[in-house]
Amino acid sequence: MTRATLKTALRNTSLASLARRHRIAAPALLLGLGVALSGCMPDSDLPLLPPPTSDTYQLGAGDQVRVITFDVPQLTNTFTVGDDGTIAFPLVGAVAAAGLTSKALAAEISDELVQKDLMHNPSVSVEIAQYRPISVLGEVNHPGQYPYQPGLTMLGAVALAGGFTYRAVESYGTDIRSAGAGGGTIKGRIEGDTHLEPGDTVTILERYF
Repeated sequence: MTRATLKTALRNTSLASLARRHRIAAPALLLGLGVALSGCMPDSDLPLLPPPTSDTYQLGAGDQVRVITFDVPQLTNTFTVGDDGTIAFPLVGAVAAAGLTSKALAAEISDELVQKDLMHNPSVSVEIAQYRPISVLGEVNHPGQYPYQPGLTMLGAVALAGGFTYRAVESYGTDIRSAGAGGGTIKGRIEGDTHLEPGDTVTILERYF
């Protein structure tokens, strides 16, 4: 039986009559149905998204960082990483931030202040004020962008987006994630308890039938 035949038959007949018609034992038919229908699920053969390669978070466009320059309140403020991967820091100008950790960004700002002869021994710290949002698309009731919080899972993201629609595949979805400092993106399958990363684009898929 082809997948198309199975789908048509399921709509129009019972399991018992289907088994008699094709002279197949019911248990064997159930097994065949399971294999065929699982193969019909969208993106079911997509590999699982690999876990992050590092436990140290790398900044990206849309992140907000709090820069504290000790004893210099004029150089203490919250900045957003722009689409070009930089922050606009007073007296210094554009400072590259994308792909750096918060500690590395603090060191970069310190170096810029020294090189421009603005400070001789600056003490700078950087903390993440707000992570860049995630996007939740597809079969959810309210697709869109939502704030990221550490520990957010696929099911948590779906809850933020108003829950599944009646057409949704609820056991897994797909995720597009930044590949990090090297640029580019990776795509993979995620499950309900998969932890997300800032900037992820999650898509909840539609069932074929």
